[in-house]
Amino acid sequence: MTTSIVTIETLDDLRTHLQWAIELEHSTIPPYMYALYSLDLSRNSEAAQVISSVFVEEMLHLALAANLLNAVGGKPVLDSPEILPSYPHTLPHSDGSVRIDLAPFGPAALELFLAIEKPASAEAPPEADRYHSIGQFYAAVETGLRMLCETLGEDAVFSGAPERQLHEIHFSSTAGNIVPVHDLASASAALKEIVEQGEGAARTDAWDGNKNVFHPEFDEVAHYYRFVELKCGRRFRTGDTPRSGPTGEEIAVDFDGVRPMRSNPKVADAPEGSAVRTAQDRFNNTYCLLLYLLEDTFNGNPSGMNTAIEAMFTLKGQAQDLMSLPSGDGVTLAGPTFEYVPIDARS
Repeated sequence: MTTSIVTIETLDDLRTHLQWAIELEHSTIPPYMYALYSLDLSRNSEAAQVISSVFVEEMLHLALAANLLNAVGGKPVLDSPEILPSYPHTLPHSDGSVRIDLAPFGPAALELFLAIEKPASAEAPPEADRYHSIGQFYAAVETGLRMLCETLGEDAVFSGAPERQLHEIHFSSTAGNIVPVHDLASASAALKEIVEQGEGAARTDAWDGNKNVFHPEFDEVAHYYRFVELKCGRRFRTGDTPRSGPTGEEIAVDFDGVRPMRSNPKVADAPEGSAVRTAQDRFNNTYCLLLYLLEDTFNGNPSGMNTAIEAMFTLKGQAQDLMSLPSGDGVTLAGPTFEYVPIDARS
């Protein structure tokens, strides 16, 4: 079957694909959160640092995707059932080769994370739909963006209101740069930030250009290679390449130091009125509140990011409450289900 190299031919196409970028970036967040929640921090502090660093950068990528969509006159949507499909599901608008599960940290979760973040080969073509890798999807977005700027002019393409852009004052983080987007150069910089943090520079380098948040003496490697480090139990060091793998100091990873949370839980699995179901409903209400707050932030209220961050801390406490409860199968603990709650059903 032949894949079309470029299908982004109109501004509406571009806006559609940048909304897909928002859905794509969000789709990585629940599985990373789930694995992070499952870790016993006293036994897996380094694994927790890795996963939490990736999680924070995925939030940054979500904000960058919103900046890109706002810049071209679109309207970011997050508080929507499409953002939270039932688990398991595949990467949004992809070729379906990567199945996303909610699962505790372990070898299977690591393989999932490596599949999500796997770099495209240097010869891989842009793929605007049914993409095989995230990098190919963003290459298609940039190709379409450049073509539209050439045919319509940058002023016509970047017609969005500047006040809708998030700046560092709204998203202050050591995880990378929030790039306000107003022209082709800044759009390319935002896309580069997303791709290089995920795959590494130029598809052939393990490094992403930043310093390690938890270990500033080290340069930071891209998401894919951070998970390679956990799989191999070693850090990348200067001179290492994707081909050599990490040859630096050891990273302590304890696959037994993990809470046995149930994979792909559903609210419907627990009896009505039970402690598990009540706690899962509470978490889902708060998570959907977070989606609402992020949508509000990305649609003209950038200062609302602080309120959204407060909701994230609430989620952590609610997840900890859930993980103290047996799931009911006699083996596993309960976990958050990340199910969408319609606005009129929220408590």
